[in-house]
Amino acid sequence: MTLDHAAAEDVLERFGMTWQAFDGDAWVELFTDDAEFREDPFEPALVGRNAIRAYLLRAAELQEQVDFTAERHWVVDPTILVAWHASYIARQDRVAVRLAGFMTLEMRDGRIARLRQWVRRRDGTAG
Repeated sequence: MTLDHAAAEDVLERFGMTWQAFDGDAWVELFTDDAEFREDPFEPALVGRNAIRAYLLRAAELQEQVDFTAERHWVVDPTILVAWHASYIARQDRVAVRLAGFMTLEMRDGRIARLRQWVRRRDGTAG
């Protein structure tokens, strides 16, 4: 299966929708069984669907009103390169948080086999 721009856009749309909904089942379906997920490319990876689901469930405890946008993406089969931004409200202190990042998604059989992201976080004020 060849990865093209439209297929990459579909993956990114589903990535954002499942994060915004904190839908653990749909989230892990985006990944291969042995996927590696690195929130920081220099830290150890979360490996496998259970670890990746736990990451999203932890995010659901900390975040609400998530908005994710893939600003621009490039495809070099089998990899998707993405410049993105997101925002959410931190549940604990009601602070608006803005994220800007870049990620690489290495695809295998239509699913994410390896995700690495670089993120810059900026906290706002409590709303």
